[in-house]
This record gives sequence, C-alpha cells and structure tokens, in this order.
Amino acid sequence: MIAMRSFTNFRSITTLSVSALLLLIFVWGLTGCTQNDFQAEPTELVLWFEEPAAVWDHALPVGNGRLGAMVFGRTDVERIQVNEESLWGGSNVNHNNPGALENLPEIRRLILEGEIPAAKEIANEHLLGNPWVDGSYRTMGDIFINFNRQHHSVANYRRELDIRTGVANVAYETNGTAYEYRVFASAPADVIVIALSAAHPEGFRETEISLQRVEHVTVWAENSSLSMTGQIIHEEGDYNPNQPDYGAFGEPGEFMKFASRLEVVQFDGTVTERDSTLILDGGSKAILLYSAATDYDLATMDFDRSIDPLAKSAGLIHRAKTKTFDQLLAEHVDDHRPMMDRVVLDLGGHGMNEMTTDKRLDRLKEGERDPALKALYFQFGRYLLMGSSRAPGVMPANLQGIWNEHIWAPWGSDYHVNINIQMNYWPANVTNLDETVEPLVRFMTSVSKFGAITARDMYGADGWTMHHTTDIFGKTGVMDAVYWGMFPMGGPWMMFPIYRHYEFTQDADYLREKAWPLMRGSAEFILDFLVEDSEGRLVTVPTYSPENSYIHPQSGRTFKLTYGPAMDIQIIRELFRYIQETAEITGADDELLARIDEALRRLPETRIGADGTIMEWIEDYEEDEPGHRHMSHLLALHPGTEITPDTPELFDASRKTIERRLQHGGGHTGWSRAWMVNQYARLFDGQEAYRNLRLLLEQSTLPNLFDTHPPFQIDGNFGGTAGIAEMLIQSHGGVLHILPALPDEWPDGSVKGLKGRGNFEVDFTWKDGRLTDLRITSISGNPLRVEYAGSSFEKNTRPGEIIRPRFE
Repeated sequence: MIAMRSFTNFRSITTLSVSALLLLIFVWGLTGCTQNDFQAEPTELVLWFEEPAAVWDHALPVGNGRLGAMVFGRTDVERIQVNEESLWGGSNVNHNNPGALENLPEIRRLILEGEIPAAKEIANEHLLGNPWVDGSYRTMGDIFINFNRQHHSVANYRRELDIRTGVANVAYETNGTAYEYRVFASAPADVIVIALSAAHPEGFRETEISLQRVEHVTVWAENSSLSMTGQIIHEEGDYNPNQPDYGAFGEPGEFMKFASRLEVVQFDGTVTERDSTLILDGGSKAILLYSAATDYDLATMDFDRSIDPLAKSAGLIHRAKTKTFDQLLAEHVDDHRPMMDRVVLDLGGHGMNEMTTDKRLDRLKEGERDPALKALYFQFGRYLLMGSSRAPGVMPANLQGIWNEHIWAPWGSDYHVNINIQMNYWPANVTNLDETVEPLVRFMTSVSKFGAITARDMYGADGWTMHHTTDIFGKTGVMDAVYWGMFPMGGPWMMFPIYRHYEFTQDADYLREKAWPLMRGSAEFILDFLVEDSEGRLVTVPTYSPENSYIHPQSGRTFKLTYGPAMDIQIIRELFRYIQETAEITGADDELLARIDEALRRLPETRIGADGTIMEWIEDYEEDEPGHRHMSHLLALHPGTEITPDTPELFDASRKTIERRLQHGGGHTGWSRAWMVNQYARLFDGQEAYRNLRLLLEQSTLPNLFDTHPPFQIDGNFGGTAGIAEMLIQSHGGVLHILPALPDEWPDGSVKGLKGRGNFEVDFTWKDGRLTDLRITSISGNPLRVEYAGSSFEKNTRPGEIIRPRFE
C-alpha cells in the first residue's frame, strides 16, 4: 500500500538535489561552459489555462509511449480519456488482391500507352486489397471522477501541463476548500498515476469513480479497484463514420481482447464498491493507479491468446503500488526530465507565460509577437513524441500519436506512409530523442515480413514493400481505394527515417543488423518493380503522386494513376544513395550495387515544367488542384537532399513550386503548412519559414497546441518542431549549417543540445542576428565541416572532442 507520507511538496520533489547540482556544474566546467550557459527557463515550458477543457482536443495529454491520457480538468465530473497503443479493430489477414499479378502486365501496358481510364477500371478490380479498410485505432475508454457537487462556484482555477516534468495539474477552490489533482503517465512504472487532494480533511464526500467505454465491455468493482474487460466485435456492415464513402469494414467477428484496471491504492477515508463504481467518502488524499493491455503481439502482428490483458494490467499496478507516491513521481521525473532537457531553446520574449496559452495564441492571431510561444511549441512537439513513441511502448506514433477518443478515428488514426508517419519522425534525431525511433524500427521490421508477401503476390518481385497506409496487423497491399492507395513507394520512403537514425547516431551495429536488411529488401523490390518506358527510361508503374490529380489530356478527366512521378524517382535515388554510401559497412554485394548503378543511370531526371515549377508527373500535365496539400514533387528538397544550392535551377524552381501552391490556397492543413516551414528552411529563407510557422500556429493549432488538419492530427506538431530545428541547424550533405534560416523576428537566442548528422551535438548563441558562440561535441569522432554566413570551418575530430569554431 502506498504510504500516507506521499503528499510532500511537488516542487521540492522535482528540484535537483545539492549533490546532483554540484555534479552538473562540475561536468559543465570540464566542457568549458559556465553554470549560466544555455540555461532553461522552467516556467516557460508550461501550458496553462483558467478553465476546464470544453472538448477533447482542448484537454492536456500525458503519455509514456504505451499508455496515453487526456486530462480535462473538470470540477464537477472529471473526465480522463485513456488509450493503450495497440487497441485496434481488425485482424491479421492476407488482404492482397489475388488477381494483381495476373493483371499487372495489362495495367502497365495501358498506363504506359496513356489509356488511363481503361487501366483504372482493371486496377480497381484487381489491385485493391480485401479488406481495403482498416479497423481503426480505438479508445480504451474513460475514467470519470464525479465529485457530486450539486451547487458549487469555482475560484482560483488553474489547469496546467508542465512538459519538463510530464505532469498535468489541476487546482481550484470551491465551497471554501482548495482541491488539487495531478496526473502523469510513468514510463518506469508503466502506469498512469492520479493523485487527488483536498485541503479539508473530509473534502471528498460520495466521490464516485468509474471506468466507461461505449461498447463491448464488462466493468465491475472489487477490493478498491475497477476492472474492465472487452473484445473488439465487428458487426455486419460496420464502417468508419468519418469515411462513410469507404464502405463497410471486412468480415464481422470477434477480434482483439483488451482490459484495463484502476485501483485506489491510498485513501484516508473509506472506499466502498457500488455495482461498477468506487465511492470515496470522508477523506482528503487519494492515489489512483491505472493500467491497460491487449492480447496483441508485435512480433507476429496478430493476437496472442496466451496473453491475459487483465492479469497484465493488474500485475503492473501490483508492482507500482509497492512504491510511495513520492517514489513514483520522483522516478517518473528523473526519467522524463533529462530527456526533455537535452535540448534547451531560448528565442527571447520571456514573461509571456503569465498569460494563458490559449490567450497567447489569440494574441498571435491578432499580429502580436511571442517568440517564447514558438519555443514552447517546439518543445511541446518533443514532449508529444516522447509520450507516443518510446519504451515501454512498442508501437510507433500514429496519426494521433497515442491519443484518440474515438472508436472509429479519422483516417483510422492509422499509419499513413505517404508523408504523415515520416513527418512524425522528422524531429526525432535532430532534437536529441534517438530512442523514440526504436519503436518505428521494430514496427517496420515486422511490417516488412508482410510486405514481402505483397511484393511477391502483387508484383512478382523480391524484397518487400507497402503502399500508402498500414495498421498494426501489417497490411501492406492497396488500402482505401486505388484512387488513394496506389503508392508502392511507401516502403522505400519509410527507409528515410530508418537510415537517418544511423546518420545521426553513427551506430554501425544498428545499420548492419536492423537498418540494412530493411534497406536491402526495399532496394530489391524497386529493382524488380522498375520497367522500361517507350523512351528507354526505368519507371515505376502503376503508381501515383500522393495525393494529387492531373487532368488527362486525351479524356479531359482527372486521374491519379500514372507512371514515373517525380516523387517516386526522387525516393529511389535517395535510397540508392544511402546504400552506396554505406556499402563498406553493410557489406552490400557487388551484384546489387551494379544493378543500382545501372538503374540510377536510366532513371528519369527531375525536370522543370513550362510554368517554371518542378514537374510533378513524368509529363507536364495540368494539375486538377494546384493548391493541393501534398508537396510530393519537392521531396528532393525536403526531406530528401538532392535539390540544394548546388542544383541552382531546381533550387529556384522549388521556390516557384511552393509559391504556386500557396497562390492557389496550399498549406491549408496543419501538416502541409509544417512541411512548407521545412522547405523554406532548406531554401535558406528564414522570413518565409517564419511566416509559415506563424500561420501554422494561427490557423492550424488548437488551444492545447495540438495540430489540426482539421481534425486533430499530430504530424503537424512534429513537422513544426522539425521546421524550427531546420531553421537553426541543418546537417545534410556532409555540412553542418549553423543558423541557415534565422528570421529577423528572432534576433537574439540560444540553443543547447541539437544534433547533427555524423553524431555531433551542437550548442550556440546569437545576438542581433549574428552567431556569438558555438560549441560542437564530436561524439563519434567524425570529420567536421561547419558553414555559417558564407564562411566555413573544417577539422578532423576525436571521439568526445569539443570544438569551438570562431566566425568573424
């Protein structure tokens, strides 16, 4: 049982001990820094509000990688919505269309000869998977705490999330009594902790606690705990109401089993059970522990009926409750805060956090400056990635990270791999959160096994691939519709974050043992998938350019189905370069390298159209939607590395391409606007990057700083965080660029702990728009080349060496 002494002052728990502080000062002294260099402002990293969340996407998120919760902060009936990362509808089935391989030659012939309408008809029948709709990531339900206050007024209300500590806190006064509760998702304990307190010794009277879910569960109360068990059931004709045009989901039946448990492990009053509810009465302090589980197994991407979800949940709580609240909180903060504090960003504008976060957003929309809000937004993106993609979790962050209140979520809250999941991991390495990539690597390793079946059965190819989306059951065929899902380059594009993890960490064992098998299999698929067109070029077919449409010259109709679009070819060139650069480490065989060399020689070039923009398709088609949200044909600018100032015509055409998109209404979704921030940063245009960053916050950010597509979609948060990092540091092409896209609006600032490719950790300050101090730590001892404002610095480094280049 958790001891009563657990309610010590929170501030004292989370401050550094004297010995730890002295050690910190000593270590920094060894590296040539003073105690005051690159200091954080803790109060700046708090989201706070003066009223409860009215709706779900105004609530405050906590997460430990496996469990997530949204804290509403209500004073009458509190709602804490909860998630477990693997709770999905659907099942593991081979959904590849059995007619694909037989009809592939005819589909290819028709596309290459321009007979798109006929090709689309055959493709719809013989390429689309069955089932072709995923079963959606799903809510685990809600914890409700009914305080049973019939008439109450509230004063001194504050709801906050401290992203440095990962603790949500709600405090207020009602009926003359002060109340406070804290919620955090502990990674070390793998539970959600809820601490309730009242200033009055009997502040909680007839307080009812319940677990609820809208369907397919049984809930009961016993021994001061609540248990919920359930199973996903698909009825005949079930469909996702967010995408009703997609049609019914698969076959009816009983699928994933799941369970959750909540236990009152401390209360200084009485706890009684009433049906499926716990009643707290006559006390002032309570600790609640919550956990949840399913019978999903990532290794097989299927159910494992030997797993007992309720026993697993209860076991986690049993282990956690052997510790005091102080211990649970301290180990959580000791785990969470060092990860957050690896990067400290100061853009100026201190003192603005005396105003609530929602009011700061409103002021921004009115044209006011708030650089500290951009720094908070940057750190909030890191916080969300930590909360949705790390151990004890095993799944990567999905379209909503880990937070979802729906049974049928928008787009299934799935794993879209035609930009969205890739964007989720753009900030991972550069913002010093390498471990957040590990769930993605494990996931892709499992997916590739099913992708090999898709490659063989659909295309007669070796290796593996996937199309535009997948789920936790490893569906790699064409999903949703040929119109939306005909993207066999989804697998190769997913190699970007897999390889980037090596670029930043320089972990050769990781490259050989984990990344290389995935990269090799992806390359083998590409080499078998490419076919020769009438001009002797090697092209991809059938495919599309996500998710834009062109006007077919012969019929005047709009289509997506095509061959050899710019994005496909740019993906291939990038992946093949990765393989060439690391051949000595991976041991890539000569035959594979020779095939890659030959393919690279015959791939189409990225070309410029008549209007001066990058051509999206292999022909200079007219776009059906010139303001489209996707910027697929600029992959070579970002996140790829092919278009740089060293390719000046393509570099200039990239700018015109973005400008044309914007002129026609582009950037209207959160993630699309975030992509433009990164693209303008790659163009070394700090002013346009900043303008789009402002628009991202003004137009596509909810009061709790969640990104909105709309609706809520987390990729824009991650893309925005990556974009800010890209404005401050870039490291592709073997060069570390410092302040490559600094806007005038950030004249003074500092950053500590950003990472560069080659495994360099970088700290620097600037004043009046000029770099004043730069410190680079070479973790792996690689050659270093730095560029700033037209000047360069080069040095061969040793592991652990600290370099302080000077630029006049």
